[in-house]
Amino acid sequence: MTAAVFFGCAFIAFGPALALYIFTIATDPLRVIFLIAGAFFWLVSLLLSSIFWFIARLTNDNEDGPVQKYLLIFGVLLSVIVQEIFRLAYYRLLKKANEGLKIINPEETAPSMRLLAYVSGLGFGIMSGVFSFVNTLSDSLGPGTVGIHGDSPQFFLNSAFMTLVIILLHVFWGIVFFDGCEKKKWYILLIVLLTHLLVSAQTFLSPHYGINLVLAYIILALMGIWAFFVAGGSCRSLKLCLLCQDKDFLLYNQRSR
Repeated sequence: MTAAVFFGCAFIAFGPALALYIFTIATDPLRVIFLIAGAFFWLVSLLLSSIFWFIARLTNDNEDGPVQKYLLIFGVLLSVIVQEIFRLAYYRLLKKANEGLKIINPEETAPSMRLLAYVSGLGFGIMSGVFSFVNTLSDSLGPGTVGIHGDSPQFFLNSAFMTLVIILLHVFWGIVFFDGCEKKKWYILLIVLLTHLLVSAQTFLSPHYGINLVLAYIILALMGIWAFFVAGGSCRSLKLCLLCQDKDFLLYNQRSR
């Protein structure tokens, strides 16, 4: 039973991200490089947040006091802010790299910023999901019984679905964030930051996993719709895709790029 929980939760959390990687990124070496670079930027942001948390723990000896709880909340908020700062830094790096590729080889078409936004967002999301869920996933192999002390017996399943939300949200946040930078609409960056803070703050609602997941998936749906239209999608292109009219859809997709 523990093996079934392990593999089931792993496929729920990382299955869609793995599919996106295999079908949209793995075939292009340049996209793989940008994905790894995005994951690295997220790791650096985590490192800076961890340094703050380590210093905060050293200055506070009472691990169960109210100060510790406030430090935990502030640490999560700081981590989100640092992640978005590094997303902005990665955008600027990709912008410079894209311009450099055009100068070095003007005959070859450089990757569009929409594509780079998607790839970098997936890199952020995969690394975020790995670090937030791997330890929990390893515990699902046992020993022990979840819920024996009155906790939710669906803890691993809820954590898997929450990890999936975070990964996909990072993809949508990346697309919307880069579009805001391209159009210099800075309020979009603020919206991305606030929704990121909201989703992260929902983790403090545990053990109210149902409310947490419903709110997170509502935000996911809204951000997904926004990212779809920002990336050049439309009702017509969605209809062509659903009707499997590949030729027309591919022509439309190439024009939008």
